[in-house]
Amino acid sequence: MAFSQEFVLADRTQHNLKAFNCGKPDMNLFLARFAVKNMQLGLSRTWVLPVVDEDQQPQKAQIAAYYSLASSTVKREEIPADKSLPGYPVPVVLLARLAVDEQFKGQRLGEKTLITALRKSVALVDIGLPALGVVLDALDEDALRFYRHYELFEPFTDDPMRLFASMHTLRQI
Repeated sequence: MAFSQEFVLADRTQHNLKAFNCGKPDMNLFLARFAVKNMQLGLSRTWVLPVVDEDQQPQKAQIAAYYSLASSTVKREEIPADKSLPGYPVPVVLLARLAVDEQFKGQRLGEKTLITALRKSVALVDIGLPALGVVLDALDEDALRFYRHYELFEPFTDDPMRLFASMHTLRQI
């Protein structure tokens, strides 16, 4: 099976969002029921990596991976940076979700999805979205190991599952 060359916004008329299975029920449910609804409400954006059907049959595309981004703010005291920041909440991009369908694990799609999500975050900042960096909450220990492997993130606050990467760092990838 081949994958699309790029991630596209989730669209329930073109993508089979309900068939996605990453092995984490909450992640599957989000894509199937809430991703498009949250986009319509302006809460987040979800991009998917469709599987290309070589037969070109008129059916909804299977999803190999997805990620969701949202805007958020954090207290300046929580940010692991030496910068002199204002005393009010600081804007960040929240990497809210990232998952790969179990059928496609072991093909480095997690890495591709992460890099794509981080580059999209930088691109959003470049066109005007104010954000000092990207914050994420690792779902579990496996997710934490995955994110820590890339050495881009540093701990955020006292919660070891919450990570931060500055836009300066992300511009290097």
